[in-house]
Amino acid sequence: MEQVNFTDIGGIKVGHAQNFEAATGCTVVLCEEGAVAGVDVRGGSPGTRETDALNPVNIRKSIHAVLLAGGSAFGLDAAAGVMQYLEEHHVGRDVKVTRVPIVCGAILFDLKCGDYRVRPDQRMGYEACRNAAASPFPTGSVGAGTGATIGKTRGLDYAMKGGVGSFCLKTGNLMVGAVMAVNCVGDIYDAQKNRLIAGALSDDRKTVVSSESLMVENYRNDVDFFSENTVIGVVATNAALTKAEANKLASVAQDGIARAVRPAHTTFDGDTIFAMATEKVKADFNVVGILAARSVENAILQAVKSAQPLAGFPAYRDLSR
Repeated sequence: MEQVNFTDIGGIKVGHAQNFEAATGCTVVLCEEGAVAGVDVRGGSPGTRETDALNPVNIRKSIHAVLLAGGSAFGLDAAAGVMQYLEEHHVGRDVKVTRVPIVCGAILFDLKCGDYRVRPDQRMGYEACRNAAASPFPTGSVGAGTGATIGKTRGLDYAMKGGVGSFCLKTGNLMVGAVMAVNCVGDIYDAQKNRLIAGALSDDRKTVVSSESLMVENYRNDVDFFSENTVIGVVATNAALTKAEANKLASVAQDGIARAVRPAHTTFDGDTIFAMATEKVKADFNVVGILAARSVENAILQAVKSAQPLAGFPAYRDLSR
């Protein structure tokens, strides 16, 4: 088994667009040939697009893109730009008069990071598609991770910078990878180091305190974090999967969030993972699931470790090691 680039998966492209001054952006994962897709929404405060189409009981089998965006619910507007780009490039279901692309999406809340009046819109979604390529792409405080923050149980004054990350594994001809935008209420746990590496900061802002412990100790408090958090992402593979299996893969991939985020899947988060399968390689589903969970876990770690300080929020690189 070896680590490869996410875009080594044939037919997959990734592109970012962002506004650094406003601290918001979006990331698009394109599969212009179409990918069998599924989704799993695990958090209690999601914001999504076209998830019903991915239910195995519904007729639509393939999708052409997934949008990950900041801007809270406003950021779903960026999907119109993805639709425009794909239609112009004759991608989508042929309905004789035009082609209709299927674009799924999920958003995260970053309105308190920069200028809340600027959100990902149709123009930014289109720009992300123009920037998309089947080559290595930037991670950290870019795209959907531009305004992402983590560790908000003590409030934004003690939060840190989140970001977008990627990780992909290959065994034989099988490839499974993830792109994750990390904006969780909780902290980030590195299993190899057996400790929290980023999240809610201590009073001196030099170390990380446990959000789980803080929440347990203050279990009577009615604190509302609902609008400020989520972890969203895409798992892609060249494995041949049915639509039902793609949905199950998205579910299994959520294990990666549970391994890397403490706590995960809270009612304050909108944790959502999409799965995309390009149907090139026959593989045991359980192996695909193992690699998906590992990829999600490591993509989350990579997102945080590669994040840059922005809008006054310190990053992993700023902490005392």
